[in-house]
Amino acid sequence: MKKALIIGAGPAGLTAAYELLKKSGDYEVVVFEETDKFGGISRTVDYKGNRMDMGGHRFFSKVPEVNEWWENMLPQQGAPTYDDIVLKRHMKMKKGGPDPEKTDRVMLRRNRVSRIFFDRKFYDYPISLKFETFKNMGLLKTIACGFSYLNAMIFKRKERSLEDFYVNRFGRKLYSMFFEYYTENLWGRHPSEIDPSWGAQRVKGVSIMAVLKNALRKMFGKTGGKVETSLIEEFSYPKLGPGQLWDVTAEEIGKLGGTIIMNAKVVGIRKDGNHILGVTYEQDGKRIDMDGDVVISSMPVKDLVAGMNDVPEEPARIAAGLPYRDYMTLGVLVPKLNLVNRTNIKTIGNIVPDNWVYVQDRTVKMGRFQIYNNWSPYLVKDLEHTVWVGLEYFCFEGDQMWNMTEDEFAKMAIAEMVTLNLISSPSEVIDYHMERVKKAYPAYFDTYEEMDKLIKYLNTIDNLYCVGRNGQHRYNNIDHSMCTSFETVKNILSGATDRSNIWNVNTEKEYHESDEGKGAGDEEEVEVD
Repeated sequence: MKKALIIGAGPAGLTAAYELLKKSGDYEVVVFEETDKFGGISRTVDYKGNRMDMGGHRFFSKVPEVNEWWENMLPQQGAPTYDDIVLKRHMKMKKGGPDPEKTDRVMLRRNRVSRIFFDRKFYDYPISLKFETFKNMGLLKTIACGFSYLNAMIFKRKERSLEDFYVNRFGRKLYSMFFEYYTENLWGRHPSEIDPSWGAQRVKGVSIMAVLKNALRKMFGKTGGKVETSLIEEFSYPKLGPGQLWDVTAEEIGKLGGTIIMNAKVVGIRKDGNHILGVTYEQDGKRIDMDGDVVISSMPVKDLVAGMNDVPEEPARIAAGLPYRDYMTLGVLVPKLNLVNRTNIKTIGNIVPDNWVYVQDRTVKMGRFQIYNNWSPYLVKDLEHTVWVGLEYFCFEGDQMWNMTEDEFAKMAIAEMVTLNLISSPSEVIDYHMERVKKAYPAYFDTYEEMDKLIKYLNTIDNLYCVGRNGQHRYNNIDHSMCTSFETVKNILSGATDRSNIWNVNTEKEYHESDEGKGAGDEEEVEVD
């Protein structure tokens, strides 16, 4: 029997393990996971009965294979959730599906609400043409944005950077209001320094012209016909957070005979020419070698190449220069938020209905905040009397913010909650918990522009397959990451040597979420983050 060694127990790694075991009896499968948790950045953290979603993950895909896979692991709900029952709120359900009030292994159906918080006011994402928008912006600013947008439509810039990409699609005024600072806060670089391919990959279907057409249809009472949309209105979500899906997947891998070694950090890739012999991993202070016939890697490609022997100078240099942005979040438990729910969406406690909110405020470092109550009523221990909020910050591993203690980080973040008037005083905070995530976001600058050269080298290694967000250094959603593993297993079982199908996931139109395409799988959908 052949042996497949899989590095990483996140979405890509666990999908590859399950698919290989399910579709072939010819492979012994061993998965190495550096931490004691499944799911990678898609894990769920349980703090005193309140669960935190690292980054926020919406489950939505137009790829049938992905939806079938999710349904197999976590069937869609067939009865209402607790908050839907209390609020007498209707949500789409599957006939014969499980009851979330009686079982945990269930996928919920949730409303998608994400807005921008700018100048202490809420704006739709993407920006919509309605009275509230004009009222928030003011007449002069609205006119300035309109003329700026028209100018951008007439005088297109050559797209050498992400800044050019945004200005071409939104105009300089909207870009400066809603994209420039947020993007710089996210990446630690000004958009003028970032490759435009990030925007081309992530900002799909956000069209001001589409919004304008829809607004005009409503204004003149038009009904029927095709309404142009850019973002989904509902999404699926595991009852106990995204990590639950990967906990279940890990259980199924065990049932199929697969092995998952936890707290096992892969530190070496033993190679003979262009063939990998096996890997070396550290566990409990010991270094252990394991031989294998196939290696599927979802570890950061920077670390993968650094751990290989006999790598030529050029690919080694490119891999070493690949940048990442790291992530910190603070879960904050409060009795209420000062934000007023002016929407027509009912919620427990009448809190604002947003899953997450983009913070576009130059006076704070906060990038987003999540309201876990709205993701799933089962993420919050006392749903009726508390609001469980996740304050999200972007940083570099080892910088001043990253090195803060939990109390230091909490003091800063809670002070920013007061600045934004989310709460009135730090004394309102009941409890808090900090989490750090390394290499959360593969970045599109520095040596990234030479990524094609690195891919060309990696493809010369005959039994190596790179999958997932960090494995390919590409800002993949969950379904994109899973699709890289689907393609990898197909190649392994068919004996195909061309890996272009694996690397082309999330670059071709069929994977993208829009009216024309097929894609989007998690937290960021097509949104700018």
